[in-house]
Amino acid sequence: MESALEIVKKFYESAGILNKAYCQEIFHENVQLEWYSSKGYLFLEHADLLALSKDLKLSYFDLRAQVHDIMCDDDKVMIRYTYYVRTFENSEEEMVLATFFAVWEIKDGKFFKGIQMSQLSN
Repeated sequence: MESALEIVKKFYESAGILNKAYCQEIFHENVQLEWYSSKGYLFLEHADLLALSKDLKLSYFDLRAQVHDIMCDDDKVMIRYTYYVRTFENSEEEMVLATFFAVWEIKDGKFFKGIQMSQLSN
């Protein structure tokens, strides 16, 4: 079985959020994400995260995460990363979407509880 760190790293480095089937596989059925964004607070559960996956796939031609830091303590993983995107309208230009800091608890090999902060690119 993969370690919690390997599970989180694989998800972000593979742009797993764009793959609904992968999200269904990797998100625990009782997953919860508290997201403090530059636009406000969001509380997301399983269906919300799958909807986010679909929205991102429809909005961007490509999405790439650059992982800056990742640390693990048992089943909790902290990751700091930046998402870069290319739009359908301008697929040649990669732009910074936002920088994120997240702490995830992994349960049964799946994302279970998360807290995330993000700041949009200026």
